[in-house]
Amino acid sequence: MPFDHQQPPLLFGEVLFDCFPDGAEVLGGAPFNVAWHLAAFGLEPVFVSRVGEDALGERIDAAMREQGMTTLGLQRDPEHPTGTVQVSLSNGEPSYEIVPDRAYDYIDAAALPPLPEQALLYHGSLALRQSVSADALRALRGRIAPAAFLDVNLRDPWWRKEQLVELLEAATWVKLNADELRVLAPEGQTDDDVETRARRVLERYELEAVFATLGADGACALAADGERSRVAPAGDIQVVDAVGAGDGFASVLILGLMRRWPLPQTLARAQAFASAIVGQRGATTRDPAFYQPFLADWGLVDGGLAH
Repeated sequence: MPFDHQQPPLLFGEVLFDCFPDGAEVLGGAPFNVAWHLAAFGLEPVFVSRVGEDALGERIDAAMREQGMTTLGLQRDPEHPTGTVQVSLSNGEPSYEIVPDRAYDYIDAAALPPLPEQALLYHGSLALRQSVSADALRALRGRIAPAAFLDVNLRDPWWRKEQLVELLEAATWVKLNADELRVLAPEGQTDDDVETRARRVLERYELEAVFATLGADGACALAADGERSRVAPAGDIQVVDAVGAGDGFASVLILGLMRRWPLPQTLARAQAFASAIVGQRGATTRDPAFYQPFLADWGLVDGGLAH
């Protein structure tokens, strides 16, 4: 589906605090993380979510303003608290206890702000675990007819395959990992490799591209025009934790779509950025210097295109 590359990208879904065993609280939530990175890349994203009328909600509002992000789509909820996730780490790999019944489960369709038409829309699946937010996403789609980037995020018990199929049928691009591919790919051989499963997803749901993250093995991408690409991470990556690595990867995929980068270049840049994310604690950083090497290497000046 075509979209207006001049419109700011639209991101819908959860914002929360990742709470680590050492007491650290780091802003998180896949759509928020992606929006945060896109703001650092200069794309002025519009983030649609809901936070509580509490101290954590105030911190999110303040952080967004500090980052230069619009709070146009950030709703406040007097009844439900801001989202939190308890993160446990084992050998650098995270596991999550996602607290239910949070404000982002109740994004209100009636409170959606004016939004850019024909925008690229990013959303995941976690924030749709409650019908209120799922209905808000449907209402948003009905208003602006976006091209949709679906970032699959299967967190037990907060997903249903029937709902994921509906989301896949409405998507333009899909990002998922090898385990999610194994669950969601149409039936094939039990020993099919990742690219074979990705091809089945691409064809079954008539997508423009499928992006599969493969952990230590990197990532691959398949496009509807037959193009395929694969990338491996560098061998000298220092891993602090893997929280938000996939979100960093997704943010650069969207940047590549917005800037019309070739597929292999987009994939390589996404992998490089994700590799940097795992070298820090948590999914986001407030240090502008973190982004500067990427802005320089990618030909971006102050977040815009270099001429």
